[in-house]
Amino acid sequence: MDVELTPEQQFIRQTVREFAEKEIAPKARYVDEHSAFPSETFAKMAQLGLMGLPFPEEYGGAGADSVSTAIAIEEVARCCGSTALAYAAHLGLGSAPIAMFGTEEQKRRFLVPAAKGEYLAAFGLTEPHAGSDAGATRTTARLVGDEWVINGQKMWITNAPIAGHIIVTAVTDPDLGKKGISAFIVPRGTPGLSFGKHEPKMGLRGSVSTAVMLDDVRVPRENLLGERGRGFIQFLQVLDGGRIGIGAMAIGLAQAAYEAAVAYARERTAFGKPIGAHQSVANMIANMAVDLAAARALVYGAARLKDAGRPYTREAAIAKLFASEASERICRDAIQVFGGYGYSQEYPVERLYRDTRLLTIGEGTSEILRGVIAHSVLGLRG
Repeated sequence: MDVELTPEQQFIRQTVREFAEKEIAPKARYVDEHSAFPSETFAKMAQLGLMGLPFPEEYGGAGADSVSTAIAIEEVARCCGSTALAYAAHLGLGSAPIAMFGTEEQKRRFLVPAAKGEYLAAFGLTEPHAGSDAGATRTTARLVGDEWVINGQKMWITNAPIAGHIIVTAVTDPDLGKKGISAFIVPRGTPGLSFGKHEPKMGLRGSVSTAVMLDDVRVPRENLLGERGRGFIQFLQVLDGGRIGIGAMAIGLAQAAYEAAVAYARERTAFGKPIGAHQSVANMIANMAVDLAAARALVYGAARLKDAGRPYTREAAIAKLFASEASERICRDAIQVFGGYGYSQEYPVERLYRDTRLLTIGEGTSEILRGVIAHSVLGLRG
C-alpha cells in the first residue's frame, strides 16, 4: 500500500527494491549469523547513488526528498535490518548534521565524501551515564589555542570504527547545563581516538556498534559543528529526522515479516484447509495489515512535513513510536503464524523479530517518545 507517491518516489522504491533483492537479501542470513558487516554492499550502494540520497547534488548527493529517503531505508530493511541500520545511521546521524549545521568548508571536507559513499559516517551521543538523558553528557571539550581537546567516552555508536568521521557532543561550558554542550567533527585516525569491541547484540548483528574513547583528542578550532553551546538543540533537531529513518526501518522489517506470514498462511494446511482460513490466524494477518498501513502513513506524513519545512517534532515522535511498536507486534505475530517453524533459524521471521526489537529503544525509547508527545499536547512537564 503506497500513499500518494510521486513518480520519482515510485522510481526510488522500484530501484532500491530491485537492488536490495539482488544484492542484500541473499547475504542477510550470513550477515546475521556471522556478525559480518556487509562492506561490499555499501560500495555498490555508493555506485547507485544511495549513500548521499537526501543531500544536495553540489555536495555529492542526489537531492532526494525525505519521503524518498524513507522509502530507500524501508526497502533496505525489508531485506536486511543490519544493513538498514548502518545506512540510516550514516544518512540521518553521521551526515545530516553537517548538511544542517556545517560551514561550507566542513561540507566540502566531510559531507562530500560521505555522500559519495567514500566512507560511512557516525554520530556519538550516547554515553555510559547518559542515554535517554543525553543532556547529562560527561564528555568534555576545552579550547586550547586553536584546537579543541576532547576527553570522554561514547557507547553503542553505530558505524564508529569504520566511519570516516564521527560527530561527537561534548561539554564546552560546564556552568551552562544543556546550553553548554557543543558538537564536533572528529576525523578517522585522529590521535587519541579509539574503539571498544564489536558489541554482541540480540539482533542487527551485522551492524557495527562499539564504544568510542576520546583521550586528549585534538581537532582544529574549525571542527566545531554549528555554534558553541548549541549542540543540545542541534542533536534534538537531528533526532527528529533520525526518528523518521527508524520508523522507515521498522516498516521495512514489518513488511518482510508480513509477507512471510501471508505466504505461509496460504500454503500451510491444518485440519484440511490453509491455516489462513482459520479465524485466529486470519485475524492476526488482518491486524498486521492495519498496523503496517497506519505505520507507513504516519512515517511518510512526518517526512512530508519535513520536506515542507513545517514543524514535525511531534509527528516524527508519533511515527517512530507507532511504527517501532507495530513492527514488534507484526514480527511477533509472524512467528506465531509459523508456529514451531517460526522459532527456527531456518526461517527469517525469528531474525526479523530480533532485529526490530531495538527500534523501541534506539533514538528515543518508547517511554521518552510518549513524554515528548504528551508535552507537545499538554504543554506540561513532569
